Amino acid sequence: MISISPFLAKHKDLKRPLKDDIPGSQERHSTSQRIAFNQGPLTNLSEEDKILFEQFGQGPIVKAPYACIHHAFESQAQHQPDATAVIHQGDSITYEALNRQANRLARKLISLGVQPGDSIALFLQRSIPMVVGIMASLKCGASYAPQHVGVAPESQLEFVLSATSAKVILTLSQFKDLIPPSPELPVIAIDEEMGIPFESDQSFRENLSVDVQTENTCFILFTSGTTGNPNGVQVTHKNVCNILLTSPGNLGMQPGLKVSQILSIAFDMAAWEILGCLGNGATLLIRGKNIQEAVEQVDIVIATPSILGTIDTAKCQHIQVAAVAGEPCPKPLADEWSSFSTFFNSCGPTETTIINTAQNYTASTSGLTIGSPTPNNTVYILDANRQPCAIGEVGEMWAGGDCVSAGYLHNDALNEERYVPDPFLGEGRVMFRTRDLGRWTSNGELEHFGRTDDQVKIRGFRVELDSISNTIEQVPGCTQAVTLKLNNRNLVSFIRPASVNIEAAKEAVASSLPYYCVPEFILTMDQFPKTSRGKVDKRNLLEQAKAFQSTQLQTTELAEVVK
Repeated sequence: MISISPFLAKHKDLKRPLKDDIPGSQERHSTSQRIAFNQGPLTNLSEEDKILFEQFGQGPIVKAPYACIHHAFESQAQHQPDATAVIHQGDSITYEALNRQANRLARKLISLGVQPGDSIALFLQRSIPMVVGIMASLKCGASYAPQHVGVAPESQLEFVLSATSAKVILTLSQFKDLIPPSPELPVIAIDEEMGIPFESDQSFRENLSVDVQTENTCFILFTSGTTGNPNGVQVTHKNVCNILLTSPGNLGMQPGLKVSQILSIAFDMAAWEILGCLGNGATLLIRGKNIQEAVEQVDIVIATPSILGTIDTAKCQHIQVAAVAGEPCPKPLADEWSSFSTFFNSCGPTETTIINTAQNYTASTSGLTIGSPTPNNTVYILDANRQPCAIGEVGEMWAGGDCVSAGYLHNDALNEERYVPDPFLGEGRVMFRTRDLGRWTSNGELEHFGRTDDQVKIRGFRVELDSISNTIEQVPGCTQAVTLKLNNRNLVSFIRPASVNIEAAKEAVASSLPYYCVPEFILTMDQFPKTSRGKVDKRNLLEQAKAFQSTQLQTTELAEVVK
């Protein structure tokens, strides 16, 4: 537990929660705009910690300007019809043209029986028609379930169709042959529809008057999952507008700026790129095969740390804002990007709508954290019995507020385990169990300590894998490190680039952490393998480690025979 006694001593005379007296609170809250937590669940805390638990645990109260994300886009189309909305490999489309195409496709979907609350399968690849399909789905009140055709196996596509009870499949003409046979479902090639000339210059200029509610599902994303079928997470318009149309989630997106679209369309951060950009009036630049080439042309980039780490920053000094999420961010990466851009390190699972905490990291920042709760959201650090942890104690992060999604499709048991009544907000609100470990710093930011399943036992001792990786990342030249459990006695670490001194890395761990934290061996490489969602592929790394271990064992056995 970290000590905060000097800080608390300054406020020892507090008799009531005067939150604005606490350093830094002026920026995050105003006296009239904060949530009063129910005090009943806080009885195990000291009076000082009760104050800080409530103060630190909530973002500012901010009203999103729109209740549905496509309404924000429609407003942009009305106010800047000739502005470029999307660019992809030399082609482009204006806001007005995109809106008209989406209106036409939405009306066709409705003619096929699509109603508010239905789901539409979006089986395609990055393209301008992809964006038309997204907006058309939302305009008719349906949610979209995106899958990257050519990457997702047919069995995955079949599962998504079944789980979502999709009414229509939207795709591109070139991928029709990759769509699973579904005789009962209409299959529409969006690019073919877009190629049909409008009857007149006024055709489909009027937006649809479908009654779409803020609680309606906006999209359904399927978590990657390590066992069994993936879980479909239902994210509402309210969830989406809350993070994408307020600061810092909007990342300063505005007309005149370009935002890259480089991530998998099946990944929740792609919604940050696409819907965030078009809801705020910026221009979306969709990448081709070359990520570097796309990033060099934009002002705002959103990525996982693994992907951002592959970018040559010497050619990207013009970037105004960079944001990462999805996995731990190495401090060297944050230091590099924050030296020339506004840099956000963020955190949040799909179930809490893209991100629910963020830190604006700068060179003068005391340390790299995942920041504080985003607007209208809460974070609680709780123990195994769901009791509040004292400030500075490590516990599990639970998320509350407007970020909490509508739950998993057809999985009541998991919903009951992960989505539970929020005792701090009450009034029927729900909080989500993130399974991330964290603690509050003395200035109200969250330090991330990995996943609960990243806490492993080695030789009977509990070990936090991220703490080992963070230590290795302090070694000169190391840009990223990953540590995994090899067996019950040994750990293995991976570092990049390949030029990093392995012995220096081992010594760094040995000199600052207990002996059982020192990796059995360390593998270096210039790039880590990545999943289709742009995160470090830990399964692949572990397979490489086991192969290396097997080779080492065979070499040792051969040496013994030769003796």
